[in-house]
Amino acid sequence: MTSRIPRDSRLRLVRAQSPMAERRAAADRGAARPLTAPGAVTEARSRRPAPRPPEGTPAPAELARMARAGLADAVRVARWADASLRPGSGGGERDGKGTLSTATAERAAAELALTADQVRADWDTARLAGLVEVHGDSARPGWRLRAWDRDDAAVLRGWVALFDAWSLAHAASRELPPAAVAETVEAMPQLLTLLQLSAGPVPLPQLLDLLDQRVTELRTERCEIPYGPQPEPVDPDDAPSLPTLLDWALRGLAAVGALTYADGQATLTPLGSWAVWVKLEQICVAAQSPAGNIEQAAADMLRGCARLRPKAARSEYRAWLAARPVGSAVTELLEAARGEDALLRGLAFEALRVVGAPAEAEVRAVVDETSLRPYALIWLAEQEGADPEDVHLVLTRDESTWLWVDTAAAVADHGETHLLIRHLESAVQPTVPALLDEVRRIGHPRTVQVLVALAAAHPDPALAKAVRRAAFQVHTGGV
Repeated sequence: MTSRIPRDSRLRLVRAQSPMAERRAAADRGAARPLTAPGAVTEARSRRPAPRPPEGTPAPAELARMARAGLADAVRVARWADASLRPGSGGGERDGKGTLSTATAERAAAELALTADQVRADWDTARLAGLVEVHGDSARPGWRLRAWDRDDAAVLRGWVALFDAWSLAHAASRELPPAAVAETVEAMPQLLTLLQLSAGPVPLPQLLDLLDQRVTELRTERCEIPYGPQPEPVDPDDAPSLPTLLDWALRGLAAVGALTYADGQATLTPLGSWAVWVKLEQICVAAQSPAGNIEQAAADMLRGCARLRPKAARSEYRAWLAARPVGSAVTELLEAARGEDALLRGLAFEALRVVGAPAEAEVRAVVDETSLRPYALIWLAEQEGADPEDVHLVLTRDESTWLWVDTAAAVADHGETHLLIRHLESAVQPTVPALLDEVRRIGHPRTVQVLVALAAAHPDPALAKAVRRAAFQVHTGGV
């Protein structure tokens, strides 16, 4: 049954499995894809004009030029790995962590006229910036590396990813207690905000005073009550001094190009100032979640996004995710996807696309769950760089049929009658009898309801009768 659905209607019916959904739908390939927002007709209007960066902020093209210059060494190593370690090129050894083996690092150092330590440092930077992505036991070029020379937005997103990971790029000394390091990392956004608002050099004593205040606030907020035997109190003389922790943090931020640090003062670079402004705007967006879903549980948030168009829905997902730890957010989304509402399954995986790579392990862990398997396989294929036009090919025929029924269930529950009829045309089977045979065989729990709804909606009496008969046979266990 080759689909002949008008493009706009089809997009409303099946917003498919990735941000490239519109392109795939327009290709009209006829493959079943999960529903996200049937009948979506509203695009949330912004409650305020589009924000502008502070006066004096360089244009995006100039910021991207600065980011390219700062990450040039990491890009060089990533491209060397892409050319030298790909399958069939006598690639490097795998260690299950995506790091370079000693032999590979020495080989790269010899070919790039670097030291092995420089290669490892640049490789780590490439990973943190998304130029290299780790999948399972291997690393491969990220999409940002492919787009590096032509896409300024991809370059800036890569640099911001490195900026967010400054404490990993410039790890603290093992002599510093992890708890003190964690407090310093948590306090740094306030110091960066002060630097951004000052728009110039800030002396260390002022930063140190703010760090002291923020660390004290964090300890007060935790209001920790010791339980059980406690170790001997730490001698204040042995505790790490705040100046030591501040020095480490400022050196780390300077190492990624976010600020300059010399002569007893710190100053944000243009890139650093812009990145802090971006972070502040993200906080504002999260606080002004357009549809007011930021405080909701995952399932309620997804229902609130059901009638939003893709762009507005992704803004909601980002706001909701920004307010929670990534791990717990992914767990909550997957739990919502396990429910009976098929619409939430598609929406949950749309939200997981916003999460991206940090959700890979948990998504991979649900591949064996029947109801989530088609969604998870397509999500993983997209993460691994599959062509958006062909991503559905990772599914078997039965998995595609299961997905078709699940999507139909979402349409029947939340969509419009004509969308359910048009969904019939998106099936991969060439004829209605073939579709009905496979639908009966796969055993989707909503099969009867979907067939009954389709029979009631379809204007062709003969086809409706055949579908109704199939529903009766599934219900009674007949053939």
